[in-house]
Amino acid sequence: MKKILLAFGTRPEAIKMCPLIIELKKHSDYKIIVCLTGQHQEMLNNVMECFGIKADYNFQIMRKNQSIFSITTLVFENMEKILHKEYPDLVLVHGDTSSSFAVALASYYFKIPVGHVEAGLRTGNLYSPFPEEANRLLIDRLSTLFFCPTKKNAMALCNEGEKTNVFITGNTVIDSFKYTVKRNYLFENKTINNINFDQRVILVTAHRRENIPYGIRSICESVSLLAKTEKNISFIFPMHPNPNVRKIIFEILDGVNNVILSEPLSVLDMHNLLPRVYFVMTDSGGLQEEAPHFGKPVLVLRKETERPEGVDAGTAIVCGITTENIYEIAKRILNTKSEYETMSRAINPYGIGNSSSLIANYIRDFLGE
Repeated sequence: MKKILLAFGTRPEAIKMCPLIIELKKHSDYKIIVCLTGQHQEMLNNVMECFGIKADYNFQIMRKNQSIFSITTLVFENMEKILHKEYPDLVLVHGDTSSSFAVALASYYFKIPVGHVEAGLRTGNLYSPFPEEANRLLIDRLSTLFFCPTKKNAMALCNEGEKTNVFITGNTVIDSFKYTVKRNYLFENKTINNINFDQRVILVTAHRRENIPYGIRSICESVSLLAKTEKNISFIFPMHPNPNVRKIIFEILDGVNNVILSEPLSVLDMHNLLPRVYFVMTDSGGLQEEAPHFGKPVLVLRKETERPEGVDAGTAIVCGITTENIYEIAKRILNTKSEYETMSRAINPYGIGNSSSLIANYIRDFLGE
């Protein structure tokens, strides 16, 4: 029986890997080993429960004010022990985290093939997003199988010299909606149940390391300005656990009447909130893929994006991180019905919800019966 080990540790990774785990477990000739690196422990538990998946290993590396140095070294050291014990036939990692890089490097040292889910994303700027852009490049250099969400991702890999085992699969996050989006959903976060969605509601998130502190401050200032000039619109701002982010958000937005500050939302709350909001303002990567599925425009609060497909398709606009730019673009989308409708009708370029089955088929071809 072939062993496949999947390792991940953040909430976004879990949302995207759980549908793949479910798909791989349909194949009785595989032993599936789920390994949590555990740097987002509380947020991760919620996702695992949502998909009904239990981990075989959990490093539980979460520490107060942990750095990318400690994440990388702790995952690397723990992974050595697991790989020595299990010695899987294939290791699957996701995306661009430091923990994914550490797992890929450890697997390489054991000469175990690595499959990279969400391979080939690039901004072309090694320091933005930081350290994710470097992590992507390093993971791809260490990988054998490349599961690319889009044609553009596959072309990036081919341009870098990868000519074999490069597959276009769509993004597994679209698969996740089959498990998370529900009819007549009642939110776990009681505050959201009290929001009047007959009026326009804007979802805002911000947390990226390269946006701290100046970008986060500009984002919050633009939201404050919008809230004060557009008093018939509500803003919901789930706050990332990072205390450096929360401090800035509270300083600028606490007490603004039509801005609702909340704790991080569960995956069920977030995925069921998206269909109800008017548009999304975010520096997140995942929301750039998720929101267009529901016809929701995305204002990308960054200088560049590794997901230009959304911009090309017309579902997203890169706003930069100055207060003036963010405010002006948001104001325009709010007050220009034709532009809003064009963005909301654009086709989501990130897949149709069959990515996990495609990846599973490519893995079966690679590993054999």
